[in-house]
Amino acid sequence: MQYAHLGRTGLEVSRLCLGTMNFGRLATEAESFAIMDRALELGINFFDTANVYGGKSGEGITEQIIGRWFAQGGGRREKVVLATKVFGDMGDWPNEKRLSAYHIRRASEESLRRLQTDHIDLYQMHHVDRATPWDEIWQAMEQLVTAGKVVYVGSSNFPGWQIAQAQGEAGARNFLGLVSEQSKYNLAARTIELEVAPACRALGLGLIPWSPLAGGMLAGALEKNGEGRRTGDSARAYVTKHRAQLEAYEALCKELGQRPADVGLAWLLANPAVTAPIIGPRTLAQLEGSLQAVELELSAETLQKLDEIWPGPGGEAPEAYAW
Repeated sequence: MQYAHLGRTGLEVSRLCLGTMNFGRLATEAESFAIMDRALELGINFFDTANVYGGKSGEGITEQIIGRWFAQGGGRREKVVLATKVFGDMGDWPNEKRLSAYHIRRASEESLRRLQTDHIDLYQMHHVDRATPWDEIWQAMEQLVTAGKVVYVGSSNFPGWQIAQAQGEAGARNFLGLVSEQSKYNLAARTIELEVAPACRALGLGLIPWSPLAGGMLAGALEKNGEGRRTGDSARAYVTKHRAQLEAYEALCKELGQRPADVGLAWLLANPAVTAPIIGPRTLAQLEGSLQAVELELSAETLQKLDEIWPGPGGEAPEAYAW
């Protein structure tokens, strides 16, 4: 496994991040335990979850599974850079969602309890909260850091201008602020190249792509048509809309002698702004297969061909749409 610093910090994380969204929903607890154990064996030290994962609103099922896995001991907690999130709806009563100081305090305590740990290594805001001012958010996060309950703070699904605003407010408080941004990013979804990726690069944030294979569509959707999530209406609609691109993509991967999933992940890893794509395996086989992408180096010619098949927004703003 290869490792990289998370943004401008001294923290080293694996180039693949283990996503746990399927734990308790598509993978049983026993399967989830096996995946996490194997991830450590493979050198993956970066695990990502959220308080809303698990399929049952307000219960934090996935965090509970991870907590019971930590409770087995054997250095599991000490070996993991643990990331979770706050923002999502955790109940029907007022103040059980979003980023008020009230909710951040309560949500962090509940996540710590479910995860059976005394600290969160990377506490990520799952979405922007336009109703809460930054001085309130940063004061709440500062208190968690001072208490030793949170080590680093990250964002997720933030636009570039709000990343910049957040960092400006944090700097005025002499606070480290954001160290990472988790965004939807893959060959077929490249909007963040306009402003989010440049903001991360300029301000020293690690970029953590979620949905790196477009929900499996870049993992051989045509070749494996009819399997798993590819049987749903949305998947069929996606294939219909992008069939020509998928055909060209899978043909290129075949020409390279590489699996489409490996090429999709390797394309992200070739981007200097990217720290670690989030892989979300449902099985041990899927986890182990992902490791091949870390060793795969794509040539400049291949990268150009991928750009031709999956064109981005035209570069960074404003040149992408102006002069």
